[in-house]
Amino acid sequence: MGSPPGDPLARVRALCTALPETTEARTHGAPTWFVRRRSFAKFVDPAGHRLDQPYVALWAAAPPGVRQELVAAAPDRFFEPRFGGRGWVGVRLDGEPDWAEVREVVTDAYRQVAPKSLAARLDG
Repeated sequence: MGSPPGDPLARVRALCTALPETTEARTHGAPTWFVRRRSFAKFVDPAGHRLDQPYVALWAAAPPGVRQELVAAAPDRFFEPRFGGRGWVGVRLDGEPDWAEVREVVTDAYRQVAPKSLAARLDG
């Protein structure tokens, strides 16, 4: 990605903005990514915003049932965030996150909210 390994915001930003028609804005004091005005991911850092989160994390829209699967399988890495409908999932980014896994979560989140025509671009 070209982002510094110790900069999780830069890495998340690179993953999100690589997706078609993604925009970024701050919501609730945190960087949030949108596709056609629908949010799909949020970067949460306890040092920089009003959200009550004890560690650096990504909050992302998840396909039905996926949040429960991930939280049950790895509660040390995944959690239920306080934000978002659509079964959003939280991914801890403190420590040594698996960036391939984070990329998959971001891509799945994008697919949950993007119009089908944009989501189809990911397959082409």
